[in-house]
Amino acid sequence: MKTSMASMKTTLFALLHWVFQYAVCRDVTLPPGPLYRVAGFPLSLPCVVLGYEGPRTQDFEWFLYKDDAGGRQMGVVSTRDKGFPYAPYQPRVRNGEVRVERDSGDKVRLIIQRLRAEDQGNFECYTPSTDTTFQGNYSATVHVKVIPDTLQISYSRTLTGQPVPEGAELTVTCSAGIQSEELTHLSITFGKRSDREGLDSVTGAEVNTAKEIIAIDNMLGVVPGRSFKKRYDDGEITLEKRNQDTGLAVYVMKMKAVQPDDSGSYYCEASQWIRDRDRSWQKIAQRTMDIGNLTVRQLAESLSVTSSPRGEVTLQVGSPLLLTCEVLGLPSEVSSGLLVQWMRRGSANSDVAGIGGVEVEMARMSPDGVVSWGDDLSRSSAGSLEKVAEGRYSLKLFSARPSDSGVYRCVVSVYAGRRNPGPSVPATLTQRSDGVTVNLKTKDVLVSAVARLPRGPLLKRGNTIVLICNATVTTTGPTQAQVQWLRWPIPNIKKNPAPDVSPPDAPVRENPELVAAITHDGVAKVYANGSEVSVDRLSAVSYRLRVHAATMEDQGLYACHAEAWGQDPHGGWYNTGARAESNTVTVYLYARAVDLLLLPLVIGVSTALVVGVIIIATVTCCFMKRLARQRVRK
Repeated sequence: MKTSMASMKTTLFALLHWVFQYAVCRDVTLPPGPLYRVAGFPLSLPCVVLGYEGPRTQDFEWFLYKDDAGGRQMGVVSTRDKGFPYAPYQPRVRNGEVRVERDSGDKVRLIIQRLRAEDQGNFECYTPSTDTTFQGNYSATVHVKVIPDTLQISYSRTLTGQPVPEGAELTVTCSAGIQSEELTHLSITFGKRSDREGLDSVTGAEVNTAKEIIAIDNMLGVVPGRSFKKRYDDGEITLEKRNQDTGLAVYVMKMKAVQPDDSGSYYCEASQWIRDRDRSWQKIAQRTMDIGNLTVRQLAESLSVTSSPRGEVTLQVGSPLLLTCEVLGLPSEVSSGLLVQWMRRGSANSDVAGIGGVEVEMARMSPDGVVSWGDDLSRSSAGSLEKVAEGRYSLKLFSARPSDSGVYRCVVSVYAGRRNPGPSVPATLTQRSDGVTVNLKTKDVLVSAVARLPRGPLLKRGNTIVLICNATVTTTGPTQAQVQWLRWPIPNIKKNPAPDVSPPDAPVRENPELVAAITHDGVAKVYANGSEVSVDRLSAVSYRLRVHAATMEDQGLYACHAEAWGQDPHGGWYNTGARAESNTVTVYLYARAVDLLLLPLVIGVSTALVVGVIIIATVTCCFMKRLARQRVRK
């Protein structure tokens, strides 16, 4: 039993020792073959050695066994012996066409810059031994087959070098094909090199400015370049393959709207690919053809936007206002969409037209011809924005109002090459015209307002508050007053004032509340959410506010504001800007008689009840004591 166990241990130890030796023995590897490569193009063979002893940097020697040499060995190149190459390879090694490049100490590549037909055969990578014992394999072999070069490339449409306007459509074509007996794929790449070639400011090396625009890869998929992906996703760059009977396919690249950055030298690159035995794709041939130079003329160099009439315009209120915007310098060969906007800054409220205020949009016409108006939607029926000719747009206000005064500018956004751009597409260029100052002569309008509380009995809680506002407008032509009633809380009341008109003073400005209004066209509007409120017009100049069933929250300081509205010759009403503020009226509500008697009544009843309870308790107590004494005597 012991002898059997000892023999098993010896066998297991020997097996482990053999596995260890095998695991650390030298191993040289090359890609699995055969490898198909094209004559006239580079060959790159990686060779790796593992499991070796000795220095980290190993030497490599390459041999070739030609198919037509009967297995005769031929030295190609070595990392340790410059005299190693045989005569056919000596000049090619000296000029660097055949060389060994190191990736690391134990990994190199055999490079043949221009493969020849006579290079076909078995390539052997041999590593001289640096091990203490000779174990493993010291070389590996792969068969390389050299196939003829059948890659063809040409172009049928080239760039002339003439400047192209920004936004124009660009079409370039490239024809390519391969006629190989082996199964290979073709890829096509369109790219450009920038005009700004030069040297790196830090390293001094030449900067490669080539950029891929779009390609059909070796798997027949369309792949845009990194810098052109968004334009490809937006459908502005396309690549199409058209098969022909000649054996060459035509590849057509279209750019719908060229940009200034598209300037440069364009090229077409055709590449031949093959799948090796390790299932990796390798580029075995490539040709590049220059298509020509493209120069994009920027739109900013020719575009101009002007508005007329120029300078300053003075009109009477109610007169029509006509402004024209003209867009010049658009290239006729480019179909562009235009967004036209009329902007206005300043109004009749400004001391000087156009000074201060926020610029607001009056109207706009989108690239598809849809007109929309700004915040003042009433202008949609009192004005128009039209395209009167190619590049000419007119804004017309049928009846100008005082609020229409200010500085007008035409703002044009050009979408070069995009007739109907999407909402997320940025404009190619936006330009503004010089300002046109519009002044409106207004009539002399005087407005006065007086508020009063009619004489009558003291106002009590639950009564109806009646306030009268007399608003007068003095001017020529038809006018109407628009009246608003406002209320402020009573600041600080120390005594009950008489419900009469207080001396005229400026209205209190702190926390006003809009109670009700009567518009210039007679429409009553109530804004208070508490008591029931009504407003009406008693006469041409007299307006009445009534607060029914008034509560304590309805007392306060009341005032009316009057605005003058005029009528233009076309029948439209406009705010003249003239206004007046009345004096304030203090409204205080007294308590009702029933409210005054309620507290004494409650106190009296409560006192009577307390006294009655005390009397009853006292009498009862005395009676019970007397009764108790009588019982004791008996």
